[in-house]
Amino acid sequence: MTTLSAAAGRKVRRATMNDVARLAGVSIKTVSRVVNDEAGVHPATAERVLAAIDQLGFRRNLSARNLRRGSSTGTVGLVLEDVGNPFYSGVTRAVEEVSRLRGRQVITGSSDEDPVRERELALEFCSRRVDGLLIVPAGLQHGYLVPEMRAGTPVVFLDRPAGDVVADTVLVDNVGGTTEAVRHLASFGHRRIAFLGDAPDIFTANERLRGFREGCVRAGIGFHESLVVMGPHDEQSVRKALHGLTSGADPATAVVTGNNRITVHAVRALAGAARRPALVGFDDFELADLLSPPVSVIAHDASALGKAAADLLYARLDGDGSPPRRVVLPVRLVARGSGEVRV
Repeated sequence: MTTLSAAAGRKVRRATMNDVARLAGVSIKTVSRVVNDEAGVHPATAERVLAAIDQLGFRRNLSARNLRRGSSTGTVGLVLEDVGNPFYSGVTRAVEEVSRLRGRQVITGSSDEDPVRERELALEFCSRRVDGLLIVPAGLQHGYLVPEMRAGTPVVFLDRPAGDVVADTVLVDNVGGTTEAVRHLASFGHRRIAFLGDAPDIFTANERLRGFREGCVRAGIGFHESLVVMGPHDEQSVRKALHGLTSGADPATAVVTGNNRITVHAVRALAGAARRPALVGFDDFELADLLSPPVSVIAHDASALGKAAADLLYARLDGDGSPPRRVVLPVRLVARGSGEVRV
């Protein structure tokens, strides 16, 4: 008897249909009929083939079978910024749930905000003949996908639009979210409101900055470039930025942070501070409601984003040939305490 530890020391060849046929004493065609649940096989013979399959641990190569038939490979590709980010974990989970109900599996990869890596992943997934692609774009050039799209592979961009191709896109209301954050803070008397955002070449960061600017104008408090610090940010840069913004003769009394990671860095930087500015962060995050004070956020549902994008992709796979759509999902202010501090 072969033990697991013994087998782990050498590479074991996977069982093939030939192996199953040989053990069961039948033809390869008979094995194929049993594997694919086709009629015309005597029950006793089918039972013998199934026993051989169990004994050998045989698994069908579904991709190869489907490609031979010219049909679906049963997979879709999902390119994210960072699968380790809780926000994108929620997106992935939603895409997986929709795909599971459709009998498909999801192949996922992280671009790490690198356009070259995004392209590599997308084309690798296409080379594996995925049925469709879902992409959180890291760059602005997506012409490399045109041949795949012309060949019939549907592509849906989510969280950010594509740069130079017309395609289905699912976004959240970035502008409306930061506009609402400023309105909310201004309602508590704040006139000096700062913004800490991500790199301005990122679509969501730029849109949230635009919403912040519009919010300042609408609230009648004016927009001051000196109160804006764009990233990318890490814990040290956020700490330094907050110190500069909230000190001096005319400090900011409130801060809007542009995403969940920046908000977490800000909370750490402000911990134990004698004077803390009011804070509203874009994106909710785990345990935000349990901090002291609980963090007020502009929340949007990562699961809804993933589901909407997946639903649109599968509509295309089902034959929907309507013009490309742009879907914008709503956001909402969740007031918990950190943003409800009067001047």
